[in-house]
Amino acid sequence: MKAIHYIGLCAFTLAANQALASSVVVNQGIAEQEVLSAQQGWCSALVNISSTHEKEGQAAAKVLAGQVLDAAYGYQMGAVLFKPTLTVNPQTFRTTRDGALAYFVGGDSAYPQDSGFALKGWTQCKIDNAAVFIAGDSATTMGKVHFTGKDGKVTSVDKTWVFVKDDAGQLRIVAHHSSLEYQP
Repeated sequence: MKAIHYIGLCAFTLAANQALASSVVVNQGIAEQEVLSAQQGWCSALVNISSTHEKEGQAAAKVLAGQVLDAAYGYQMGAVLFKPTLTVNPQTFRTTRDGALAYFVGGDSAYPQDSGFALKGWTQCKIDNAAVFIAGDSATTMGKVHFTGKDGKVTSVDKTWVFVKDDAGQLRIVAHHSSLEYQP
């Protein structure tokens, strides 16, 4: 009788494994290179939004910024914990896509203090991670991001990102904290 139970268990396990093989895998592991690529993609997108603004205007930059938000951030998964560099109360935190879009490109009357961080004429963006911490299906990075303006001046910010994979295996930013360096 034990042999029959064991054979039944094996058949159940085989059937379960076959079902899993044909289903979508959720919470896939993250590789460090994926994180580094996502960060570089963020930098490239920011410079591209800035360039688009100069060549084609704010409306074109806004369309591109919306596409970047949809591709890079996890707003479709829920609230994103986004604390941009240059925000003040009562709109310090941007947990919605609209709030993030206003921060990057301005032009939203609901966020009157936003002039568009991505529209500041950035020509380069460089990531300098202090560390990358990966735990299964999430990754956290902390370090500096250096932005170069048209005049060659470099602005550095302290930045922390948290990435997770969505159901399709796409890396998404779900937390983004940025602040200016402390100046004693």
